[in-house]
Amino acid sequence: MGFKSLLTIVNRVDLATSALDAAIQAAAKMDAHLDILAIGVDQTQMGYYYAGANAVVMQENLHRAQDEAMAIETAIKARMQGETIPWSSETIVAQLGGMGHIVSQRARFSDLVILPKPYGENCGPEDETIIEAAMFDGQAPVIVLPSNTNFGKNVVVAWNQSNEAMTAIRAALPLLQAADMVNIAIIDPPPHGPERSDPGGALSQWLSRQGVHPEISVLAKTMPRVADVLARHATDICADLVVMGAYGHSRFREAILGGATRHTLEASEVPVFLAH
Repeated sequence: MGFKSLLTIVNRVDLATSALDAAIQAAAKMDAHLDILAIGVDQTQMGYYYAGANAVVMQENLHRAQDEAMAIETAIKARMQGETIPWSSETIVAQLGGMGHIVSQRARFSDLVILPKPYGENCGPEDETIIEAAMFDGQAPVIVLPSNTNFGKNVVVAWNQSNEAMTAIRAALPLLQAADMVNIAIIDPPPHGPERSDPGGALSQWLSRQGVHPEISVLAKTMPRVADVLARHATDICADLVVMGAYGHSRFREAILGGATRHTLEASEVPVFLAH
């Protein structure tokens, strides 16, 4: 089963900061339908009291978000003129606190969500909220792009024997089957684990039965963070996609992306496929 329903989300008028171009290329390559969600973000938080704020200020924030949503919609329609892929767009205005529910409902009916990197100079809390909502609440796999670029020709699979890693690999199977090269990267495998005598062997055998013929790289943790080792390895073998499981910690926190996941997204210059 391939990816037949793709989703990308645009929350800024400057489409260069979005993943729209990459999503268009992916939809054409996969013969898939592309859904585009344009969001004007009202930064007013529902249920919070702002000292000194009044209804006029809150109304002004709402109008600003509505204007931004309309400008994003106009930019998307201009960009999509002449495109031959099947696509549709939806424009909404959402408060930051309620945006997660809206995103998760759209992601739930998508095979793959394609989004820009959530960390950087022009990024805000809404960017991480979008990724978290799509992946954790929408239960959809997400590809995070550092820039609008092609992905999926040379793939690194991060394997640590966890359920999350296996979930991501199963979700990414159509991409792995279409790739020219798949490399299973294992960093400091435990000496007493179930795969101690053959790290990655069972995974490699399972993938080969799915039409994937991977190589295995067992790497030493020569850098302080696993994410850095993985990023360096991806660069060394000219990978254009990293597949890994996403980790969450306590939902008492607003941001639920775990440390290894966050560090990978921050450090990687290669697109990252995440699933949880």
